[in-house]
Amino acid sequence: MASKETRRKLHAERIAAEQARVEQLAKEHRQQTIISGIVVAIIAILTITICLLVWQPWNKSDESSELTVDQAYEQLQQVETKPETADSKGGILLSKNGVNEPVEDVPTVSVYMDFMCSGCGKFNRTVDPTLKKMLDAGQVNIELHPMSFGDRWSSDSYSTRAANMLLYIIDHDKNPDHILDFITNMYDKDFQPEEGSGVKTSDSQMQEQALKAGVSQSVVDASVTDQYTTWLKAIDAYTPKRSELWNTSGDYKGQMTTPTTTINGYYWDMNKAQSTGDDAKEALLASLGISEDKVGVEGELPSIGSEGKPLYDNL
Repeated sequence: MASKETRRKLHAERIAAEQARVEQLAKEHRQQTIISGIVVAIIAILTITICLLVWQPWNKSDESSELTVDQAYEQLQQVETKPETADSKGGILLSKNGVNEPVEDVPTVSVYMDFMCSGCGKFNRTVDPTLKKMLDAGQVNIELHPMSFGDRWSSDSYSTRAANMLLYIIDHDKNPDHILDFITNMYDKDFQPEEGSGVKTSDSQMQEQALKAGVSQSVVDASVTDQYTTWLKAIDAYTPKRSELWNTSGDYKGQMTTPTTTINGYYWDMNKAQSTGDDAKEALLASLGISEDKVGVEGELPSIGSEGKPLYDNL
């Protein structure tokens, strides 16, 4: 049997061992707490950095957000290099007579567009063949409003480059068929890059679309330009502030989106127009007041004329 002294020594050793274990656990806990704190700090720093990386491009693209619509309009007027064919609000009118030579007593369909916009591409592929037939027959005028805000979804400033090319072609060709065919070619489902896809489109690829539209080689060769970029940025700042272009229904009510369409200057609510199940083409024809069998027939004019409101808005 162990002596009393031996038992006392063993008891003291067990107490010492237990204290050492407790101290080790406490030390490990402190280390884990410090590591956790460091991890949290690193995550916070990374989150802030990521937020800054995401915020900066949007912030830069929205430098004029504090401007009023009148101030944005004044800035647009002060741009030195502008498309010679564009009016003070950025519209370029096409008719069977040419550029800025409207046909009298027929509706004017205005389209606000961006070459990167997938919705614009879908709208074009659905509606533009019909609108082109109507334009060639003198049944409508078409007013184009190119924009370039879609650069935020491309990796090569596609919207700005494509819009510059379109504006140069309009200024130097002025053949409505060439202009509309170029737009159609750019919106071809197999050509238009998908938003955010990272796909790069070369200048030569876009030039090929212009050549296929009938634009002359000399105009195509000179169409790669950035001379309208400052004007396009001013348009991007001004146009979304125009309350008459804001969505009147749907998820984006109170905001301007593309494609936006007006008829004789009146906002055309695509959501409302298609509420009966019609596609965009059928809805547009109904809004203009013309049946599909009259499309492309000279002398058969839409019932709303050059001043009437879209008929769907009266339903």
